[in-house]
Amino acid sequence: MLKASNQTSTIMNTNKDIASPENKSLSLFERYLTPWVALAMIAGSFIGKTFPGAPLLLDSWSYFEISVPVAICLFFMMFPIMVKIDFSQVRAAARTPRPVVLTLVINWLIKPFTMFGIAYLFLGVLFKDMLGGTEIIAGQVVPIYRSYISGAILLGVAPCTAMVLMWGYLARGNDALTLVMVGINSLIMLFLYAPLGKLLLEINNIPIPWQTILLSVSIYVGLPLFAGYFVRKFLIKMKGLEYFDRTFLPRLTPIAVTALLATLVVLFILKGEVIWSRPFDIVLIATPLAIQTCLIFGLTYWLAHRMKLRYEDAAPAALIGASNHFEVAIATAVVLFGLNSGAAVATVVGVLIEVPLMLWLVRICLRTKGWFKISNA
Repeated sequence: MLKASNQTSTIMNTNKDIASPENKSLSLFERYLTPWVALAMIAGSFIGKTFPGAPLLLDSWSYFEISVPVAICLFFMMFPIMVKIDFSQVRAAARTPRPVVLTLVINWLIKPFTMFGIAYLFLGVLFKDMLGGTEIIAGQVVPIYRSYISGAILLGVAPCTAMVLMWGYLARGNDALTLVMVGINSLIMLFLYAPLGKLLLEINNIPIPWQTILLSVSIYVGLPLFAGYFVRKFLIKMKGLEYFDRTFLPRLTPIAVTALLATLVVLFILKGEVIWSRPFDIVLIATPLAIQTCLIFGLTYWLAHRMKLRYEDAAPAALIGASNHFEVAIATAVVLFGLNSGAAVATVVGVLIEVPLMLWLVRICLRTKGWFKISNA
């Protein structure tokens, strides 16, 4: 009993350090992030359409389908979050298995199949007659709606492993536990992404770009993780904890949000032409994707409440379940079906709706904190 009490105390100290409302009060910039996100998307689309050479230039700076400009932006988005984590407490957070198990069950046993079902219902049945046209895939002529469904599937089997740290941070969740869940999801994705993709896409041989997955996990999570760990350790050793908390961290506050907006501008410069070219299809594709996101969030959040999890653990678990690793999904769609394919278009729509929708879900989390226990003790 004493050991369990000490363990609970340690985790509570972690949350007090990195997850308390005092340490995570939203700045004015963060509070009005939704309109800034909309402006970033519009700006990126406008630049991409007005200056046709800009997408080509940015697209040329890529390695194994990983965009270097996007990777740079994501690093500066993730680093301020990583550096705030007390890494000595990550092991203690990992000893809280229930939110981790919940996340894994949702991401790998439920979410891929609900995505397939919802995408097929809307795109393959309800919207089928409105999605005319065909395209050639692997030398065969297929209806465009099937390609859109394939893109939705690729989103559904790619759980978020990067930007969810931003959503968990904004929701005032347990950052250490979020990092543990992200790390486990990243490793599992290396083994399950291909089998699930093959099963749901119903093709004999799916050429999953392993280099893309490995590089994306390393760049989007690993690099800022190690940088944050060593910078935190160095500054606390050289300057002390008070300098780190009161001087260094406040200077990082606007960097993560600014980098998020820069990421969106770059993404929509690269993919904005797709959105301009098929506006009606975009709306139809966005419908099942949005329903899927809300369904998975609601299911996970409800299960977390039934499991009597603390809010700091329930919020990131639900947000991880709801979000997708759209970078990997886009890269896989391009490799499998081509840059201008319907599948690639569907994965781009995932980017279009994810950020505003996830910000809305973050607000729901913050407004419903009172539903959850303050402590598991």
